[in-house]
Amino acid sequence: MANKVTINPKLCKKCGICVSVCPKRVLEIEQGKPAEAVRNEDCIGCRSCELKCPDFAIEVEVDE
Repeated sequence: MANKVTINPKLCKKCGICVSVCPKRVLEIEQGKPAEAVRNEDCIGCRSCELKCPDFAIEVEVDE
């Protein structure tokens, strides 16, 4: 099992902070839409996106 990034679209305010802090470019955002985890397989489990999200819309499950 790999790390998994889950984004709650109801909580995401589409600010793009998560996309900008991800060192592996796991997340993408299209204008007017919630962020999306498009490359979960590249996630290194650093939780930067989860920690920086001002709306607590992101959860990172780390396969330890």
